[in-house]
Amino acid sequence: MSIGAKLTELRLRKGESLQQTADAVCVSKTHVWALERGNTKNPSLDLLKKLSDHFKVTVEYLAGTGEVSSLDEEVAHQFFRDFKSLSEPERAVLMQTLEVFKNKRPQGDVDT
Repeated sequence: MSIGAKLTELRLRKGESLQQTADAVCVSKTHVWALERGNTKNPSLDLLKKLSDHFKVTVEYLAGTGEVSSLDEEVAHQFFRDFKSLSEPERAVLMQTLEVFKNKRPQGDVDT
């Protein structure tokens, strides 16, 4: 998936307009639009860092240089990185919460 397609998906999942994304990373709306359309294929490292921070993904994901191939995988990896930074008691609470959610799902409802 191209940088442009990834940016579009991230922006739409976040419910942002082109202008909101542009304002968040201090570039013009036209620049974000050009990135999404593939008219600008080589954004600066500084812009990639700003976009990755804004959308809470890695630069590697945006640039397509990492192991992660989908946004869902990237979100899962980010969740794991966040999980590792928690204290043991915080992890325990999160694991208990996860069990509550897993037990609320109907038996045949399995997400992949």
